[in-house]
Amino acid sequence: MHDRTTSDVLICGAGAAGLTLAIELARRGVAFRIIDRMETPFAGSRGKGIQPRTQEVFEALGTLDGVVPPGGPYPRQPPYQADGSYTEADMAQAQPPTPAEPYHLPLMIPQFLTERIMRERLGELGHEVEFGCSLLDFEQGRDGVSAHLAGPDGEETLQVRYLVGADGGRSLVRKALGVDFPGKTLGVHALVADVLLSGLDRDAWHQFNDGDMERMVAICPLAGTELFQIQAPVPRDAPADLSAAGLNALVAARTGRADIRVQSVSWASEYQMNARLAERYRVGRAFLVGDAAHVHPPTGGQGLNTSVQDAVNLGWKLAAALGGAADALLDSYEAERRPVAEAVLGLSTRLLDAQKQGGMRRGREVSQLDIGYPDSPLAQELPERRAGIRAGDRAPDAPMYGAAGQPSRLFHLFQGTHWTLLAYEASFAPPAPRPGLRIHHIGPDGDVADAWGHLREAYGLAPGECVLVRPDGYVGATFDADQAGELAPYLAHVGLLPFSREQRGSALTAGAEHAC
Repeated sequence: MHDRTTSDVLICGAGAAGLTLAIELARRGVAFRIIDRMETPFAGSRGKGIQPRTQEVFEALGTLDGVVPPGGPYPRQPPYQADGSYTEADMAQAQPPTPAEPYHLPLMIPQFLTERIMRERLGELGHEVEFGCSLLDFEQGRDGVSAHLAGPDGEETLQVRYLVGADGGRSLVRKALGVDFPGKTLGVHALVADVLLSGLDRDAWHQFNDGDMERMVAICPLAGTELFQIQAPVPRDAPADLSAAGLNALVAARTGRADIRVQSVSWASEYQMNARLAERYRVGRAFLVGDAAHVHPPTGGQGLNTSVQDAVNLGWKLAAALGGAADALLDSYEAERRPVAEAVLGLSTRLLDAQKQGGMRRGREVSQLDIGYPDSPLAQELPERRAGIRAGDRAPDAPMYGAAGQPSRLFHLFQGTHWTLLAYEASFAPPAPRPGLRIHHIGPDGDVADAWGHLREAYGLAPGECVLVRPDGYVGATFDADQAGELAPYLAHVGLLPFSREQRGSALTAGAEHAC
């Protein structure tokens, strides 16, 4: 395990956002600590849907193969009528995968399993969560943050370069920073409970009294477990009974069925649906990610997914800043991610309104595949393109062949912590070698063969055009090959600097040692 006494980043909160950030930093060799005030890992399934874009992120992180086996597709959703009959329906509109978009359906897996798999991945990278460790307070200075912690071994003061609040909707970090969290309550008080029950098949998400906010109840099998999840709006003027007996009474009253029986409760919670967005994501050397920055109603399955992608966006930028990139790079985190959260809040709220009327349907908009950063300060086009891939867009996948004839995919070329430059049938003097930048030439004489034309189709490239892909799978820049020299300031801004004399010497020495 890494040394706890020397860290560059302190992550407060070990939910999906904090774990994603930890994995990102671990992959890059950044020294960090991740703490959580809870004594044990979260045991519930508040979030249970992994959207297609997050599946792409999990593939890059090395966790997708872990979440797929216990997970499964969203079950059909038959709404029951008053007479006990039902009509067949699906939660999501089915779409086949394409070469550019290999994942098209959400994956269902309860949050506690997702986070367990992420902790296992973090362990493979040599790190672990410090449970039962709380942030008491902190002070910012010009060069870092002084954080006061309390854990099993007592109190300590930790000096770090950056602090990240991934500590949920009631974030201590956000409150200590004085960041406002405006928004509104959405008029729905609800319960959610993971239970063992009998009387229902596991091949459906059972919906009773859809659209009736006083009698609605949904009972969903949780993939990878023997559990079901019960969701229901409840009155605000009295605490809900979350015991097995109380849930049995609620289910019987709302379904009219005595055969559905709750045997035990694994986890349960009562909550008020809110839509809130932090006014700032960064204050000095402190950042907010996930629920600390935005809270959503659960409709649309957006909260966990938005949180994961916050962390991926911030992770590579923190590593770059620690490696010497301009501090302004870190400002792009808020510039890119806050507008996304604002749009997602609107989407989740609209879906909640549709659910109140009955018959909510989730379309492509919940997949998050169309999210991009076209207005980002990191989106650069030389010259401005009117067709094809644009700076700020998600970088599509595509099957292709390597020069040796082996089949591969663009996502395999992107996988790692590096930037990727794709040069399409282009002959140019490449930038000086830079750590963290890989260049691939696409064409008959290149190292990548677009054998089926899927790459050309997905990117809309003409001969001589180039695309620079960021470590998080978005297009940073597009340019013509004869303008490659103009890319140097951009590369320097994001921390991609030419090898120094010392680095070249170290690389040569390492090569000689490897040869021996």
